[in-house]
Amino acid sequence: MTLEIACPNCGARPHTEFAFGGEDRPHATDPATEFERVFYPGNVEGTQRERWYHALGCRNWFVVTRDTRTDRIG
Repeated sequence: MTLEIACPNCGARPHTEFAFGGEDRPHATDPATEFERVFYPGNVEGTQRERWYHALGCRNWFVVTRDTRTDRIG
């Protein structure tokens, strides 16, 4: 079974069409905290908001909520 991601423009597509953009976390105002946000992800067990880029489709960025234990997107 392959992971499918529901693109808001193109519908459900295989994950191989997308590029992972990391966790969707708020931007920081100071450089040290921003560095940590970008380069040290939280990698939580459970649900997290993630950014995805539809590279082989509409070429848009969007955010999904994925359960890291099951890969279920909801």
